[in-house]
Amino acid sequence: MKNGRGGYRPQRREQLLDGPRHDSYRATGKLPDPTRCPQCGATFLKGRWTWSEAPAGAHEHPCPACQRTRDGFPAGYVSLAGEYFASHRGEILNLVKNCEAAEKLEHPMQRIMAIDDDGGGGVTVKTTDAHLARQIAERVHDACKGSLSVQYSRQENLFRASWRR
Repeated sequence: MKNGRGGYRPQRREQLLDGPRHDSYRATGKLPDPTRCPQCGATFLKGRWTWSEAPAGAHEHPCPACQRTRDGFPAGYVSLAGEYFASHRGEILNLVKNCEAAEKLEHPMQRIMAIDDDGGGGVTVKTTDAHLARQIAERVHDACKGSLSVQYSRQENLFRASWRR
């Protein structure tokens, strides 16, 4: 498609998006600035949660990550299993924890809720955010190879990954 000056103008590609996703842990309205989470100390400031210090007199409201942890309702599950996992368990779990630490520095709502033994030699990592679960699964797969299967449900805002080697 040509524009008036003889050059080409790229076509616009409109993306049809589904309706807004429902996440019961997302605030229905904007929280007042500043708001501090009484459990973890994160601060809601200028529209996002950060680890900055809350000024004196800040409002208090639990953050979505603390609410999910309290309710025991993860947004992401990562299952890690197999003989290779059993023999390198400590190294892989350190990789998982380092991934969480790096992500949590920049994004306070991305946390590991629990690391549970599944009874068969593997573990399930439960996270407060689907993005963190995906990041953990991809880092383990990149570092250790093996097979990775992922599943994301938009309706439930839930991410599941299964890694095995």
